[in-house]
Amino acid sequence: QVQFVESGGGLVQAGGSLKLSCAASGSTFSISVIGWYRQAPGKQRELVALIARRGTTNYSDSVKGRFTISRDNAENTVWLQMNNLKPEDTAVYYCNGYNQDRDSWGDYWGQGTQVTVSS
Repeated sequence: QVQFVESGGGLVQAGGSLKLSCAASGSTFSISVIGWYRQAPGKQRELVALIARRGTTNYSDSVKGRFTISRDNAENTVWLQMNNLKPEDTAVYYCNGYNQDRDSWGDYWGQGTQVTVSS
């Protein structure tokens, strides 16, 4: 099994920055891609950024140019640097992993970390 623990959220003013961390443990060898998701109140969970084991990244249009995802494979850690935050970025942020053996995203949801951006 794989576990993800998210941290680094908080309250920040619009235009500010936060850096989220996602620590993975367990059977991480099967995880080829790690993604950051977020869920705002009353909305569906959405994928905002992902990074493959070799470093390839992809971002949703809503965060492109403001968020940067990075990873340290040796430390099994993925970060999400969020700059120029907007009130619409307010959400609980989660990370999850793509299981290459099952060829699907896993159900490895942790507690998430709350990000609140005030206007």
